[in-house]
Amino acid sequence: MINPNLKLNPKLFDADIEQKPTRDGYGEGLLIAGEENPNVVVLCADLIESTRCEAFAKKFPERFFECGIAEQNMATIAAGLGISGKIPFISSYAVFSPGRNWEQIRTTIAYNDSNVKIAGHHSGISVGPDGATHQATEDIVLMRSMPNMKVIVPCDAIEAKKATVAAAKIWGPVYLRFNREKTPVLTTEETSFIPGKAEIFYQSRKPQVAIIGCGPILFNALLAAQELEKEKIGVVVVNCHTIKPLDEKTIVELAKKYRAIVTVEEHQVYGGLGSAVSEVLAQKQPVPIEFVGIKNVFGESGSPAQLLEKYGIGISHIKMAVKKALKRKR
Repeated sequence: MINPNLKLNPKLFDADIEQKPTRDGYGEGLLIAGEENPNVVVLCADLIESTRCEAFAKKFPERFFECGIAEQNMATIAAGLGISGKIPFISSYAVFSPGRNWEQIRTTIAYNDSNVKIAGHHSGISVGPDGATHQATEDIVLMRSMPNMKVIVPCDAIEAKKATVAAAKIWGPVYLRFNREKTPVLTTEETSFIPGKAEIFYQSRKPQVAIIGCGPILFNALLAAQELEKEKIGVVVVNCHTIKPLDEKTIVELAKKYRAIVTVEEHQVYGGLGSAVSEVLAQKQPVPIEFVGIKNVFGESGSPAQLLEKYGIGISHIKMAVKKALKRKR
């Protein structure tokens, strides 16, 4: 059943569930953060509409900086602003930021612990027709491995708004990951969101395996859980929006209780959420783990639904991973 304490969307499993891109939440969050703190500024790399910076630019034109197609320059400008008392958000596609400007983020932002927030848009394989060159599936590991960097991957547009507002209040570099396509709105304004705290979204009556996911692909995990319950396979589904710092306490507790874990992410299985979870459990509570994600391949053009299925992140793949983990557990 859905966790009643979190006040999730009551239409979670309805066919007419509201859908919005997580990038919309970023745009809404920027406005709130900008209203709350006059030190919030926004920089963009010639993608003002795609990254949803337009509303902020119109309301606070003196606090918006169009850097053009120059992500490296954008990062270094933001680094200077971040150590000068401002709270800069830099916005571009994730393949370009942090993809193209990784060294500038590392050396000018993270190394100096500059108070910069990096918004990576159009992440994952669900970018669809744009193809492999625009499908960032390596960005989480790029940012997770960087000292001083925090990493947050919201599951829906409302959580993306909350994460953006929260990032403005967190000191130091933060990476926020957003998707382009419309995805189901799983949460509500009343749903708890605490950076660094994983939350149980769904729990069967007799859970046997824990699914830990992040980002909009978490919805597939919820649908898989519902189908598995009909097969008398109980699971717990956890929203692990903060990949760094990871909620180690909750993850270890899940491993102790259920003794089998499945991770789900729209990212390469190497270095992402699954790697982060397995690193913790290898040290503190070794259990069988199965990884659902992109496995050492680049994407291609296609519809988001086709690509998620082809590259092994569909509902059927999550169900297979749960059954495999359960078999290993036994």
